Amino acid sequence: MKFIVAVDCEGVAGVVGAPGGSLNESRDLEFARLQATREADAAARGFLAAGASEVIVWDNHGGSLNLHYDQLDERCQIALGVGFPHCWPGLTRDFAGVALIGYHAMDNTIDGVICHSFSSASYQYMKVNGRQVGEMGIHGAMAGRLGVPVMLVASDDKGTAEAGVFFPWAETATTKQGLGWNGALSKHPKRAVAEIFAAAQRAAGRLGQMRPFTFEEPLDFEIRYKRIEAAQAASRGYKRGERVDPYTVRWQLERLEDYW
Repeated sequence: MKFIVAVDCEGVAGVVGAPGGSLNESRDLEFARLQATREADAAARGFLAAGASEVIVWDNHGGSLNLHYDQLDERCQIALGVGFPHCWPGLTRDFAGVALIGYHAMDNTIDGVICHSFSSASYQYMKVNGRQVGEMGIHGAMAGRLGVPVMLVASDDKGTAEAGVFFPWAETATTKQGLGWNGALSKHPKRAVAEIFAAAQRAAGRLGQMRPFTFEEPLDFEIRYKRIEAAQAASRGYKRGERVDPYTVRWQLERLEDYW
């Protein structure tokens, strides 16, 4: 069995960011990087304890280079940096599954901690075939196109609820209760780590119940931008989409990779 553990930072225990900016601009960042390392390591160790032959930890928050790599289980491989040929570095059809650790709810989620869809400054929402999606849905579908299921999601309660809509078969580990954009009632970081380890083991034991998540293709992809000039730029040039209204642009895509 082979797995990839994808790691973001906003959804980990003990992290809420600060008003007026992203996590990267807050005093919470250094702790978030450390806790994301611990939670990723817990998922990896859980898969390895269940018999995994290979685990790749993919550091994907922002421009990568977030985790404390020397604190990950030494049996892991580490995908870091940017510019990969595929959304999921190293993923092939023979992988058993992927995990989403430290992920967060999509933008427009009430009380989702630091909720956003790829950029809190740029996008109000994204839709695929008329359905709002965030990073979990997009990344899950990109793995699903290779026939690989999302097996485990660790996030705040709003994020795990979102995961339950897109991947109802997946195991979840809730790290905190979202009480606002920058507010949460968090589990102790060590307790969250222990629960992620156990959830990864449970997920590996339920391989037969896991299903790849995909969108129907060809598909409609729509972005509502937060700035009007961004929508203008997206509606012009080589990869231009159709300007639906001053802030919204839509593309007709044969497959998700045509944009992502």
